[in-house]
Amino acid sequence: MEVFEAVRTVLAVRHYADREVPADARRRVLEAGRSSGSSINLQPWHFVLVEERATLARLGTIMQSGSYIADASFAIVVLVETDSPYAVSDASRAIQNMILTGWADGISSNWVGFGPMPTVEALLGVPNTFEGLAVVPFGYSATKLGRGKKDRKPLAQIASRERFGTPFA
Repeated sequence: MEVFEAVRTVLAVRHYADREVPADARRRVLEAGRSSGSSINLQPWHFVLVEERATLARLGTIMQSGSYIADASFAIVVLVETDSPYAVSDASRAIQNMILTGWADGISSNWVGFGPMPTVEALLGVPNTFEGLAVVPFGYSATKLGRGKKDRKPLAQIASRERFGTPFA
């Protein structure tokens, strides 16, 4: 899949089929995060790959807006260095790269949570030099998905040319 096609069509998916994602695809998703750009190349992130059903179920319970994590094939808990001013920005780039890489391979996902997650951090034994930014579950969609059908504002409403308010047209 071309990059723009992945960006244009990616959807947030919250229902996963009971089907395992192959190990090479999981690795590719992690590599996409690792390969992301990073300010001053500090790479102030750490990714915890969660595959065990019991831990996925626990994450689904902890993350109030993400009970569907329990049904995912795997999840990646994205941690950021607590003392880095670039961590949230850099890790957000990594998350988007992981989501798009999965999507290009037919693997669905969604970003769950934001910011410190003390219960998740305790569950995963995270040192206090890191804190949770997000949990990203991945799996094959339980329902057939269309691609590209999104309700977005027209470009003219959200973009300007040269100065704010100058129509992009």
